Amino acid sequence: MPSHAHDLSDDEPLQRERAHLAASRAALRAMRADAESLNIADVTANWVNAEVLQGEIEARIKALADLSHTPLFFGRLDYLHAPGLDLTEGADGENFYIGRRHVHDADGDPMVIDWRAPVSQPFYRASKKDPMDLRLRRRFGYTGGELTAYEDEHLTDPAELERTSRLLQSEIERPRVGPMRDIVATIQPEQDEIVRAGITGSVCVQGAPGTGKTAVGLHRVAYLLYAHRERLARAGTLVIGPNRSFLQYIEQVLPALGELEVKQATVDDLVGHVEVRGTDEAAAATVKGDARMAEVLRRAVRSHITLPQEPCVVVRGSRRWRVPAYELQEIVEELMARDIRYGAAREALPQRTAHAVLVRMEQAGEAPDDRVQNAVARNAAVKAVVKEVWPPVEPAKLVLRLLGDAEFLAEQAEGILSPEEQKTILWTKPARSVKSAKWSAADAVLIDEATDLVERTHSLGHVVLDEAQDLSPMQYRAVGRRCTTGSVTILGDIAQGTTPWATDTWEEALAHLGKPGAAVEELTQGFRVPREVIAYASRLLPAIAPDLSEATSIRESAGDFAIRRVEAPELTAATLAACDDALTKDGSIGLIAAEARIPELRAALEAAGVTVLAPGEETSAASRLTLVPATLAKGLEYDYVVLDEPAAIVDGEPDERTGLRRLYVCLTRPVSGLTVVHAAPLPEQLADGPA
Repeated sequence: MPSHAHDLSDDEPLQRERAHLAASRAALRAMRADAESLNIADVTANWVNAEVLQGEIEARIKALADLSHTPLFFGRLDYLHAPGLDLTEGADGENFYIGRRHVHDADGDPMVIDWRAPVSQPFYRASKKDPMDLRLRRRFGYTGGELTAYEDEHLTDPAELERTSRLLQSEIERPRVGPMRDIVATIQPEQDEIVRAGITGSVCVQGAPGTGKTAVGLHRVAYLLYAHRERLARAGTLVIGPNRSFLQYIEQVLPALGELEVKQATVDDLVGHVEVRGTDEAAAATVKGDARMAEVLRRAVRSHITLPQEPCVVVRGSRRWRVPAYELQEIVEELMARDIRYGAAREALPQRTAHAVLVRMEQAGEAPDDRVQNAVARNAAVKAVVKEVWPPVEPAKLVLRLLGDAEFLAEQAEGILSPEEQKTILWTKPARSVKSAKWSAADAVLIDEATDLVERTHSLGHVVLDEAQDLSPMQYRAVGRRCTTGSVTILGDIAQGTTPWATDTWEEALAHLGKPGAAVEELTQGFRVPREVIAYASRLLPAIAPDLSEATSIRESAGDFAIRRVEAPELTAATLAACDDALTKDGSIGLIAAEARIPELRAALEAAGVTVLAPGEETSAASRLTLVPATLAKGLEYDYVVLDEPAAIVDGEPDERTGLRRLYVCLTRPVSGLTVVHAAPLPEQLADGPA
């Protein structure tokens, strides 16, 4: 018999599953109560240990919270034989419930297995061709937190054909109200391979719209924290998103999976050494973001070093010890040749000079020890040499001089940047100080690079970089510095690169990140964007990313899709009418428009009495319409999208390719329906209307 769903209230197996859910929730409450009752008064040696242990207990209590509207388990595996794991010892053919976190009963026996455990893997990977020793895979359907249906797939029954799960489809297509949801119940085999890839290797995921790449990246963090918790607790993890709206949208995914300690940031947050108050023209930002700037900065930092021309004479008691200039020059040249950080070399110079003095002391029959060397290194004569030869460098002041002093820039950029490029990045009015300068986002990245040249940046255990295609080479370098000793998961879509400096290939991006050997995985099977919509948006691919495969959709419903042509004076009214239509349906609505159109649309919506949310703000039953500038649409998704005047979105970018890429992003935000409203002609690739 084919797999099918059961949802009858008097279904006896359904009642048994509900009973198991109730028992599992009770067991979870008991686990939390046990954690809350722990008394550490007599088990810690001092108050520091007590504070640390109390913090760990509080984190454990928080992680054991039962989220009433979130399914505790979503699947069941019936094995033909008992898997060879300690937690599954027992008779052949055991059953395991797969859920968001591990739950055990009073005897310590598992009632729910964490989705990340090895025994759970067949839930995502097993197929008729490779049943992975499963007799049956059961999926559960929920309404709120109540178990309302189940669906069985008999993997060893040849009479059952491969078919799309009805519950899987309904979970994927469930209306979205609120922040981004996890996909733990719907992870597909190709996604699971990426999620469970080892921690030592870096992975790059090229994902077409709706392929779940962001969710895959977040679930990968959750998996790595499960599999390598101690290692990552020491080294740290970080999720990097394109903007604050995006981070607000995704911030509930990891807590829903039981992970509460992962930090989130934008690239601007990482390089926040100065306050950003200015903006660059596209041409200037492109040059400042070019990888060649790294060498310009390296030269600029090292330009402070001068070879000593005078000997160093150290007076100790009645003796004078002389290190000649040529020997000091050899020490400086050797430190320069080692190419270590400027600050580390500056700290090494007095010790190396002191060592040269100690050699002379030993030759004279003395027996100096380390204390003598340290004392010599602090001697006024040695300090004077260091100050003259290897002066301290303040990164922000260095970049201030580089961008404000044409002569200094020309010296450092000779043979690297053309005179025209130098002129492009020079400030027309040099700033007087670091505080008064109107730094741009690209300037802050230059300061971060200079800071790393002086002092090594702290490296994390794992970094997830989402919407990576928009980064400049210098921004990639800034992220790469944060994972030099760790691994990285890069997520993005070349076709959605909407900056003039957007990367053309992942190989280039990985080289800038310092991870040139990372595997590049391509996700092309969409789960979110309706079939008709993704086919329409993909007409832009030959113009914006000719090397990419066209995305497909497993969605069985074509989705609601309409294009409405109106006269220019009627555009705003027609857009509001399309929003009214969308609001008659369930789910969230995103009104996406060019930046230039936002003020008029906001005023019209407010005049009509429609409550409008900003991107990243949580939708609710009472407020479901978000007004989204096209520049902030990336990474967000809505059940229904009303897209206002595509031509204005294209025209709002510095060049046509970037404009068409921005439009591609906006077209691919809907989950269930898209209405395009326009007065100006559509781009030629889209002019024929829906297929």
